[in-house]
Amino acid sequence: MVETEPDRPPGRPRSADIDAAILAAAVDLLIERGVDAVTIEQVARRAGVTRATVYRRFPDKIRLLVAAIAAGQDASPPPPEPVDVEQMLAAWAHHLARPRLRQLTRRLMTSLHDHPALREAYWNAGIRRREEAIRASLEDARDRGRFPPSADLGVIQTILTGAVATHLTTQPDSSSEGEILDFLLAVLRQTGYRDGG
Repeated sequence: MVETEPDRPPGRPRSADIDAAILAAAVDLLIERGVDAVTIEQVARRAGVTRATVYRRFPDKIRLLVAAIAAGQDASPPPPEPVDVEQMLAAWAHHLARPRLRQLTRRLMTSLHDHPALREAYWNAGIRRREEAIRASLEDARDRGRFPPSADLGVIQTILTGAVATHLTTQPDSSSEGEILDFLLAVLRQTGYRDGG
């Protein structure tokens, strides 16, 4: 059982181990049971801490789940400059080759629509920036002549997002990084994309 923190003076850093245990417990419960079945009490019990310890970090379930999802996806801010589209897809394949991440993403695909407050908080916490970064990479590729001038980048972004969803829901969680990348590149090439070869 993870030890709870003693009362601490203001400004003293929290235990990183306790933070990690809480977020891991929330991700586990989200994957296993879905959003509706996750409670602060269950997270505290799974993490081996008190409810007060969880509430000191996350005043409500929405904030806890947003932080847990970000931690479960190893979310990091997008780079300041557009990345090459093929590098972007390689990064997606790297993440999608991890079974736990696939399970979490599948759960979110079927849960967030039914939880508008969670969806909005998660969108504002990171998805909006990621979507903007994807669009910037597609625009950069178009400007370098990798897409036809008439290509609708909004449609291409939707196609790539759909390709990820299709792979998550139709292919095994044991899919390798290389297999996933080959799939995403095959879809990308159907949009008229020309590699830099």
